[in-house]
Amino acid sequence: MNHLPTAPTRQIGLSELLLSYRLTYRMLHQAQTAAAPGDKELISGMMSDVQYAIEWMKTGRCPANRRGIERRSACQREKLMDPQQMQTYLEQQSCPTRPNPLTGEQRVRLELALSLLSPRERECFELHHGMCYSLQEIASLLQLKKGTVQYYVQTAQSKLRPDKLQGLKRVPSVTAGR
Repeated sequence: MNHLPTAPTRQIGLSELLLSYRLTYRMLHQAQTAAAPGDKELISGMMSDVQYAIEWMKTGRCPANRRGIERRSACQREKLMDPQQMQTYLEQQSCPTRPNPLTGEQRVRLELALSLLSPRERECFELHHGMCYSLQEIASLLQLKKGTVQYYVQTAQSKLRPDKLQGLKRVPSVTAGR
């Protein structure tokens, strides 16, 4: 393994860097007073950038933020929200812990509707909506890509839309008479 000779590097501390920026700021200030009107705007922008860096090094924070988020008052950290709206949001996001009991007729209609789905669509749909698995979890279980699982779930949802199920009547199964 060949090692190329490199120039010796010198590490500088933050205090040296800060001093360097301050000297640069002073030099820019002197240059601004002697500069032509067109150059003054450019130098002013440079001074602003250097001042921003100096402020960041002195405080250890972004200069625009006077306080870190952890030091803000409660009224700045917390957002007021209607409790009913929050409850509705949480109900939409969470999976029901106890499914509602189905009547016999509802169960038959559900089975009939789910029979319209391909086996893979049904499996993905039941895991996602019935057992509250995430798309990524389903993909891992079934050894599919997440996008494929998402496609199956969306296809199943479109097949189970109420407008598509309205004309659905109970069809006697072929295996029932055996």
